[in-house]
Amino acid sequence: MLFGVALGAMHPAMFREATEAADALGFESVWLPEHLVLPVDMTGSPFAGTEHPPVPPSIPVFDAFAYLAFLAGRTDRVRLGTHVYNLALRSPFVAARSVQTLDIVSGGRVELGVGAGWLRGEWQAAGLDFASRGRRLDEALEVCRRLWEDEEVSYRGEFFDFGPVMFEPKPLQRPHPPILVGGESTAALRRAAHHDGWIGLDHTPESAAPLVDALAALRDAAGRSSASFTHTVGARVVADADVEHLAAVGVDRVIVAPWARTREVPEALARFAGRFIG
Repeated sequence: MLFGVALGAMHPAMFREATEAADALGFESVWLPEHLVLPVDMTGSPFAGTEHPPVPPSIPVFDAFAYLAFLAGRTDRVRLGTHVYNLALRSPFVAARSVQTLDIVSGGRVELGVGAGWLRGEWQAAGLDFASRGRRLDEALEVCRRLWEDEEVSYRGEFFDFGPVMFEPKPLQRPHPPILVGGESTAALRRAAHHDGWIGLDHTPESAAPLVDALAALRDAAGRSSASFTHTVGARVVADADVEHLAAVGVDRVIVAPWARTREVPEALARFAGRFIG
């Protein structure tokens, strides 16, 4: 089992120290959440009407790739992931360049988690159609992959249209950094099945199992069942049995947050590593 650290579950003041600790203690990865902008009015959120929205509009948010590049310079081994990046809100040229740069300066340590987005107001603020977000993400991913892989790229699509361009240098990871797709809808799982992995939020073995099975069926239908694929979930791990049960249903990586308060992060990571990483 691979273990990642949920940077979004702590105060940003601890990002550097936590990432350095994760690197030293043997954690496989750290994961940074991301939004472009947060609307004050959460009416368009699927969580609208709740007393405490899951993402308060005042929460500190950073440019994911700039911050991860800073963390790359403070570490040697730990992988650097986005959980998840709202790719379709950006030009694929900008996104592809950010990922390529981070992959090069980190020595090939990028894990690109992407999602179609869930916050309608964020799309409205950016002047984009929320209803088309899935199609736009599919095109943006295709453009990025071709920029990372091909010597010369032209594209004619619904959202992006350009003549021959070149994109150098290529990322260190070939053919490109792993692309993990977030989400649990049928469309999100189908999208994930065509890429390198799936990434979920809080899960138990019981909740993850049917999604892993669905992904296997979708990958088989797409002719990709033999390709490398990773299943990543956020989960609570307090005993060896938790790890064993998650592994038994096909989970490959668990993103953990084994602390109650930010000030406890360094000690909590050390305890977790001593128990589960050794």
